[in-house]
Amino acid sequence: MIIATYNVNSINARIENLLDWLQKAAPDVVLLQEIKSEFNAFPFFELQAAGYDAKILGQKSYNGVAILSKHKLKVVAEGLPGFADEQARYLEAEVEVKGQKWRVASIYAPNGNPPYNNPDDDSRYAYKLSWFDALLTHAKELLELRQPIILGGDFNVILRDDDVYNPDDFRKNALFREEVKQKLSILQNLGFYDAFRTLHPTKNGYTFWEYAGGALQNDMGMRIDYIFTSPYASDKLTACVVDKAPRLAPKPSDHTALKASFRE
Repeated sequence: MIIATYNVNSINARIENLLDWLQKAAPDVVLLQEIKSEFNAFPFFELQAAGYDAKILGQKSYNGVAILSKHKLKVVAEGLPGFADEQARYLEAEVEVKGQKWRVASIYAPNGNPPYNNPDDDSRYAYKLSWFDALLTHAKELLELRQPIILGGDFNVILRDDDVYNPDDFRKNALFREEVKQKLSILQNLGFYDAFRTLHPTKNGYTFWEYAGGALQNDMGMRIDYIFTSPYASDKLTACVVDKAPRLAPKPSDHTALKASFRE
């Protein structure tokens, strides 16, 4: 079974790109972020024709998360439990594959950097830290389920120096500040495993490249998309790879897909 995460950066703008990748990669479950679409504008028909059931938590023009699946989905949580939030950043569902129930969550964590016109405004950073605190609280609860759990998405965190092409340029960035990195470290200390790093401890694993400045061509990227697995899911993990195909295709997102394979 393949579970992937992909920040699509506007699903309606990238639908042809997405459909082509779905046909070639054939993931069982896809966690999408930044769909930038409300329910009535979401391409349910096109995805159904491609063989995928879709559940979404949408928002007009901004944010938005979705889960696509070849198997039947049951939504468990729309929004991060215990955290009042006007922004569509968390969707959790249950999917059953060959009698095994999996819990999967599509996550689009806050960026946290201030507005360009007000660099002293730290409200977005405070929101990011509070959001992660709520995620950690919920993650503890999920581990009590004792079933395979996948937390996947765009976490907007650069965890290590080798997760970005030039770490010194990002020391003060909200993606790389110590308090933020500590949140993901705590998630791992709770018992969730970074699927990519578990299997590839030294590869860069970049999943994001800016559009400008030849970033992709020169591999000036960063690793901010993750698949975190509970112990029951980690025991089934067989592979985790960055799939650059969507980023190399026409009209790409600035992110690419991360795929993990599991024994069923």
